[in-house]
Amino acid sequence: MTGTGRGASVTNGGASVFPALLHRDARAVIRQLTEAFGFTPVAVHEDDDGVVLHAELSYGNGAVMPGSKGRGGAFDRAMEGAGPTGVHVVVGAVDAHHRRRAVEHGVEILVAPADQEYGSRDCTARDAEGNVWSFGTYAPRL
Repeated sequence: MTGTGRGASVTNGGASVFPALLHRDARAVIRQLTEAFGFTPVAVHEDDDGVVLHAELSYGNGAVMPGSKGRGGAFDRAMEGAGPTGVHVVVGAVDAHHRRRAVEHGVEILVAPADQEYGSRDCTARDAEGNVWSFGTYAPRL
């Protein structure tokens, strides 16, 4: 994987909600968001074939995280047939949030809390309309 940037912990001092969007042509969307809408690329991670796995584009004190559809992975599978978007929310105590919020309220859990190779601990759930929500310690650097 190639790329620049590395996310910070929950202490990034900025935003804590980050929409995660999957696209058929993530590179074209990134170009449009930066050129036409004024977003700033913070990180673009690609596989060996140049497919955008994950990107972070900032605007003000927030960011969006575009990526490519059809690349496998838990999030890509969770987004199949999902609502129109996925949202990442930065939380400090992932396991407690998962147990005391989502599980106790009968939310559909897609991925239980787990440590990720990029240093985050997160979990993923689906809301009543099919949108995918991830909660974790990862926060893009803005």
